[in-house]
Amino acid sequence: MKRMPTIKNVMTPFPYSVDAEASVAEAMQFMRAHKIRHLPVMEAGELKGIVSDRDIKLILGPDFAHPDASELKVRDAMVAEPYVVDIATRLDSVVRHMAERRLGSVLVTRKGKLVGVFTYTDACAAFADLLASEFPAPGDDAA
Repeated sequence: MKRMPTIKNVMTPFPYSVDAEASVAEAMQFMRAHKIRHLPVMEAGELKGIVSDRDIKLILGPDFAHPDASELKVRDAMVAEPYVVDIATRLDSVVRHMAERRLGSVLVTRKGKLVGVFTYTDACAAFADLLASEFPAPGDDAA
């Protein structure tokens, strides 16, 4: 009998993070440089929230000029109560909660410490792998 995978099996481990007091401009630059859209927000070594590229776009407005991104802090744009799960949480419950709440990311912790991030991109990749294993392509010799 197959076992339900946990979030540990599909999360992105050792995620980048940003300090709550960093400027929004710094966060934007960091996200672009690392080609990521979600950044856990830390303060004094503790997880405080998450900021996404969408959160930043919303706070900066349609012209990205007012207010000035270098004057705003990540704290001003972050979601202070993100969805956080333990590393042993079943994947089906995480994905279901993300779908019901229309969430783009989940922060993963172990003993209260940040250990990973799971995004809708990770969910799509895991689903594609599942489909490929369950329904091999014609002519595929996979058993």
